[in-house]
Amino acid sequence: MVAGAAAPGRRFGRDRRHDRGARTSWRKALRRDWQLYSLLVLPLVFFAIFRYVPMLGNVIAFRRFRPGGSIFGEEWVGLHYVRMFIQDQTFWNVFQNTLVLGVLSLVIIFPLPVVLALMLNELRSSRFKRIIQTISYLPHFMSVVIVAGLVFQLTAVRGTINQVMTALGSSPVAFMQLPEWFRTVYIGSEIWQTVGWGTILYLAALSTIDPQLYEAARIDGANRWRQTWHVTLPGIRPTMVVLLILNIGTFMAVGFEKILLLYNPLLFPTADVIATYLYRVGIGSSQFSYATAIGLFEAIIGLTLVLSANAISRRVVGASLW
Repeated sequence: MVAGAAAPGRRFGRDRRHDRGARTSWRKALRRDWQLYSLLVLPLVFFAIFRYVPMLGNVIAFRRFRPGGSIFGEEWVGLHYVRMFIQDQTFWNVFQNTLVLGVLSLVIIFPLPVVLALMLNELRSSRFKRIIQTISYLPHFMSVVIVAGLVFQLTAVRGTINQVMTALGSSPVAFMQLPEWFRTVYIGSEIWQTVGWGTILYLAALSTIDPQLYEAARIDGANRWRQTWHVTLPGIRPTMVVLLILNIGTFMAVGFEKILLLYNPLLFPTADVIATYLYRVGIGSSQFSYATAIGLFEAIIGLTLVLSANAISRRVVGASLW
């Protein structure tokens, strides 16, 4: 019994020595590379001020806020504002628009960078490949205001698209006045602006695939399609999974700036999303507590989607964020 009782003591002693060794090595690393660690100060301060401290403001979703009073609200009202937006038909119309645009973005836009990266990877001319990459990257660096202006110019009644349609014998279409056309215009502009930039990570992942795997596949008689299916796609699968989880996390946060610049009251039936509704209700109408309750609801949905997607991916695919 004495020998058996001594074993836990020895293990505890080893654990304490290990902890002290870890703390000592951390201190040594900090003293040795303090200049590098100092670069973390500004990002940490930024995230603390603009990401974590504002979370305290979520309390006004459950308190009545009056301009000029306490920033944490005047009185406790519980779930009053939650019941308000649950019973608000306008909110559910906006929620539906957000879901539709989120699904369209995920289903249509997400796979396109993968397809473009695979096509660029098959190009043999490095010069032509660089030209295509440059052309596809450029829209990403344009301001959203410029992109919105281009969309208005192209889709105007006398714009380029209608001029082509008129030349082909069709009648002009007022794209930005008809709600049924807004989703098509928005998704099209997103494809043009984001797909090229989205290929960067996939091209980087493709460059890490061992060329010997392609040689082995060719020896086994695999053609280009088989090599893509059995070598290329499995090689970039971890990158695809991580980006998919991140996109699912921002599923509800459909592009606020572009929609705010593109839409008008005529397009509200299909264009109004949670972000723009929050802007109108919170900033335009000064209903800060009500807008905070909706924003908190949106954040909870986003967090749930990320956790669920990460858990499913870890079990099914074997790759995840954490």
